[in-house]
Amino acid sequence: MSPTLLVIDDDREFIDLLRKRLEGAGYRILAALDGETGLRMLESERPDLVILDIMMPGMDGYEVCRRIRQTSDIPILMLTAKGMTNDVVRGLEIGADDYVIKPYETDVLLARIRALLRRAQPQPSPEQGVYRCGEIVLDLDQHTVTVAGRPVSLTPLEFRLLSVMMRNPGRLLPHRYLLTQVWGPEYADDVDNLKLYIHYLRQKIEPDPRHPRYILTEWGIGYRFQCEG
Repeated sequence: MSPTLLVIDDDREFIDLLRKRLEGAGYRILAALDGETGLRMLESERPDLVILDIMMPGMDGYEVCRRIRQTSDIPILMLTAKGMTNDVVRGLEIGADDYVIKPYETDVLLARIRALLRRAQPQPSPEQGVYRCGEIVLDLDQHTVTVAGRPVSLTPLEFRLLSVMMRNPGRLLPHRYLLTQVWGPEYADDVDNLKLYIHYLRQKIEPDPRHPRYILTEWGIGYRFQCEG
């Protein structure tokens, strides 16, 4: 069965154009012209991915994203004309998985959709188990992280990034390696996004994020996870 994509955007003409392009690529498309309708359709139709505009009357895309993340880990792709850095950061901070700016190239959009759908699929891991570094304990079986015995809430991307780093303690991990392993090959050059998520992780697991003990920066190259004890 073809994956179902839910488009939430108040521009009917844009939705019609996007529908033609995405249906031509083999996807089933649902559409909502406002956030409240989109949330109801999300609950009733159970799509595989949400494509979300930001600038909508009433409930904007940021609020829609925030409400979705209260109950679901469904992939969310923000597709919007708001392309300033602070707009991108805000969208990612409240739970969006990716961000494409209008006007967009269809091939780029399709590649991002494929990557998000692929990452959302359960992936069997040959390296199940528990990893410990200093006060950090990561349990792949239970999908949990604790720091000094305290549970830490991570997003799926944050958990994936931390798991890759903790499985490679002391190893210099280049930007492209981390991006490919965590986000997929389509994101191999998206260093700014990696830096943003490294910042998020440090805020959650480091005793002093300004002077990191675990996630060390190798300037211009990548990162190293320093495993203590």
